[in-house]
Amino acid sequence: MDFIIGHLDMVMFLAAIVLLLRGFPVAFTLAGVGLMFALLGAFFQEGSFTHRSGDMWRSLRFLQPVFNRIFGLMDETNEVLVAVPLFVFMGVMLERSKVAGELLETMGKLFGTLRGGLGFSVTFVGMLLAASTGIVGATVVTMGLISLPSMLRHNYDRGLACGSIAAAGTLGQIIPPSIVLIILGDTISNQYIAARRSIGDFAPTPVSVGDLFVGALIPGLMLVGMYMLYQLALAIFRPSASPAMEIDVKVSAAEVLRVLAPPILLILAVLGSILYGIATPTEAASVGGVGAILLAGMRAGQGSPTPMYLAVVGLFFAFACTAFFDLRVTRTRIEPRDMLGMYLAGAGLLLVAWGLLNGLWRTARTGILRDVVQSTTKVTCMVFMILIGAQIFNLTFRGLGGEQTVHELLSNIPGGAFGAMLAVMLVMFILGFFLDFLEIVFVIVPIMAPTLFILGLDPIWVAIMMAMNLQTSFLTPPFGFALFYLRGVAPPEITTMEIYKGVVPFVIIQLIALGVLAMFPALATWLPGVVFG
Repeated sequence: MDFIIGHLDMVMFLAAIVLLLRGFPVAFTLAGVGLMFALLGAFFQEGSFTHRSGDMWRSLRFLQPVFNRIFGLMDETNEVLVAVPLFVFMGVMLERSKVAGELLETMGKLFGTLRGGLGFSVTFVGMLLAASTGIVGATVVTMGLISLPSMLRHNYDRGLACGSIAAAGTLGQIIPPSIVLIILGDTISNQYIAARRSIGDFAPTPVSVGDLFVGALIPGLMLVGMYMLYQLALAIFRPSASPAMEIDVKVSAAEVLRVLAPPILLILAVLGSILYGIATPTEAASVGGVGAILLAGMRAGQGSPTPMYLAVVGLFFAFACTAFFDLRVTRTRIEPRDMLGMYLAGAGLLLVAWGLLNGLWRTARTGILRDVVQSTTKVTCMVFMILIGAQIFNLTFRGLGGEQTVHELLSNIPGGAFGAMLAVMLVMFILGFFLDFLEIVFVIVPIMAPTLFILGLDPIWVAIMMAMNLQTSFLTPPFGFALFYLRGVAPPEITTMEIYKGVVPFVIIQLIALGVLAMFPALATWLPGVVFG
């Protein structure tokens, strides 16, 4: 009994894992376990719950910051997490506007005549959807409904077909804009500053979501290339696994351009505005939401698409004005040249507003807007409820001495910082078999990341390593969410075991990519240094 009392922090951690595996709601599990063990800690410290209430509440003083933390999450000055509902809105709107369906059909016609062409199409479209929607469930379901029947009809290996679709659907977790990167960015930033200050570094270089977005580009594209190399190798050495299609109707260059141009322009607007320093990730998310509304309005079929085209022109024109004029309005004196730039940018924004109103009206009349708003609200509420529950859990864990316990465990692992990082990656990978990525981010990262930063590891590299590791949690049986999504839309002749076997090579590819990133941290840290100095 004394051993349990002395290690309430570890017992608390195991209790949370067991309850999550039992299927209890994540937010209420984290908050409930945190409160229960906080009271247990007060009980064992004071000796009895009937002890003077003032003494007991003094024992719970480690929970006092919870209100400030929750207010900090919801405070209007916290712009980082505002990007979550905006990017979710963008992704759901694009999914409802049938962008993925057209992309898959067109790319299938374009590459399908090659051996392995359908697999290349799935991976390429998965990359585009990852950079424009970032929603795993929508991507996997859409590609499963459209591409899987076609691949089976043309005698693709069942495991390869299922694995290609599931793996391509998870690219949204590592290729920005990614909800995982946003949440990791907010969590890593806070933990990194606190960890560095604890060892006397009172001026650490801050880490932003923009750093993670830029840092994830090269590893994400590297992973896409590795997927395609694997499919190319199968097409060469096992041609029967990925045969070519026989297509009667050839796709024209104009049709390819019509289908590819809108999502590529949206990607350029969102990521380009971040890379060139025009907008923060939150501001870029609002641009993405506007672009998604315009694109959905074009496809709603409720009239001429001219207002949406003019809005796109106005948006890029306004961006261009920022490169040639100083548009800051808070100055005491504005030069005539800059005033002209403000009027020109304002004219462009008027075109954007006109197109945006048209897009909202059309999506509202077709019922798309209502579904998108409801889905966005549900996902956003889920994320923030888990985040609030995680604050209570993490404060209690620290109050019971858990942070010190984890620090001692990781610091004593052979291999120093590399050994500690390897241990954290191994824990996250194993938990990925059973837990969702949000559960791992909110429970594991705040507990283990501070020690890694105290040991001197680069926070951008650590965050990208974690994001790529978390991506595997969507593919690892038995609870990989991408597997559930695909199972739900796969034809009856596809067995669950075939889906499991099909994703194994892609999980191995992800682990190889993780190993490459571990050996060459510059893959994640070089580009942010170039872009942001």
